[in-house]
Amino acid sequence: MQRAAASISSSRAAASISSSRATAWASTANSRHAGAASCTTSRQAVAPLRIRGQVPVVPLSLSLLSERRPARTRTALAAAATTAELPPAEDAAASSDSGGIAGTVQLGALIVAWYLLNIYFNIYNKQVLQALPFPLPYTITAFQLGFGSLVIFFMWAARLHPFPHLSAAQLAKIAPLAAGHMLGTVFTNMSLGAVAVSFTHTIKASEPFFTVLLSAFFLGEWPSLLVLGSLVPIVGGVALASLTEVSFNWVGFWSAMASNLLNQTRNVLSKRLLGGEEMMQEESMDDINLFSVITVLSFLLSCPLMLLAEGVKFSPAYLQSTGLNLQELCVRAALAGLCFHGYQKISYMILARVSPVTHSVANCVKRVVVIVSSVLFFRTPISPVNALGTGAALGGVYLYSRLKKTKPKSQ
Repeated sequence: MQRAAASISSSRAAASISSSRATAWASTANSRHAGAASCTTSRQAVAPLRIRGQVPVVPLSLSLLSERRPARTRTALAAAATTAELPPAEDAAASSDSGGIAGTVQLGALIVAWYLLNIYFNIYNKQVLQALPFPLPYTITAFQLGFGSLVIFFMWAARLHPFPHLSAAQLAKIAPLAAGHMLGTVFTNMSLGAVAVSFTHTIKASEPFFTVLLSAFFLGEWPSLLVLGSLVPIVGGVALASLTEVSFNWVGFWSAMASNLLNQTRNVLSKRLLGGEEMMQEESMDDINLFSVITVLSFLLSCPLMLLAEGVKFSPAYLQSTGLNLQELCVRAALAGLCFHGYQKISYMILARVSPVTHSVANCVKRVVVIVSSVLFFRTPISPVNALGTGAALGGVYLYSRLKKTKPKSQ
């Protein structure tokens, strides 16, 4: 009897314990559901912060942030919330102002580097040409193009610019441009060796005349009457400067004119080549790679011409026999080659950032800077009439650049 009573009491105790546990579990579950419901209600009560322009942001409870976050975090979040409330126009204006200032500074630095490299190229190149006891335009040209080719191969090897993959047919189309580029550089060096730097650049200011002529012949682009009128002061200024130039000779004059013709032919044909469907199939063939390929091919074409015309004369033993400082001559020639390729590469970089009209105006100012700096450095005598002719030619170039905004007529 006692055992039966003990078992009954133990079973009752176990039942009471289980019922209490069930009651506790039920109350816990109810509290959890109630907490979840309250959290859901509080989350729904807090409106999410949104940036104007319908960009959603993670909902934030300002009361929780103010109670549980330190003061520094609250300040940062308040600043972020203030920034988020700015209109998109003001935000874009602020970013464009900072980007515009940085872009303007970068463009100004490129233009200054373009001018300086052009000045130093003309100075070093003229010093090398003056030091030689005989004219060596082919050798100087091959040296400059070879130095530029080394820089181009380094650019491709370091993956600073994509390497172009061209077919034999495409290279065959670029080869005539390379030949024109090589011969144009030869005639430029020939003119710089025969006459003053300032006079060579005054003659080269007549490039717009050849541009208009060749664009009409190859591209069918006919200029307006205003553009044709801007060529009058260019041609008249070059003629006036030529009549009063102290260092004038026909070799220097016609060499500069031949350089204008060949260089502008290269530019016009390059424009047509880049617009062709076969060339546009190669994605990496942009204007920089086209100029790079032209430079490398020009160097390869200049080597046999140099060896045929001047190879024996340029041997180190022969140059030392003339009493020249061979080391100084090679250093100045290397600097001239570096500046030669550098200013041409920067010219393409500037053209990628500005319009062709702005680039033409900057090129006109560059020619003025080169002429003035060469006159001051080499102390070239200039008469008032000569200065007037140079100024008229440069003024015509500037006018031509501004009038080129007018769309040419195509036949």
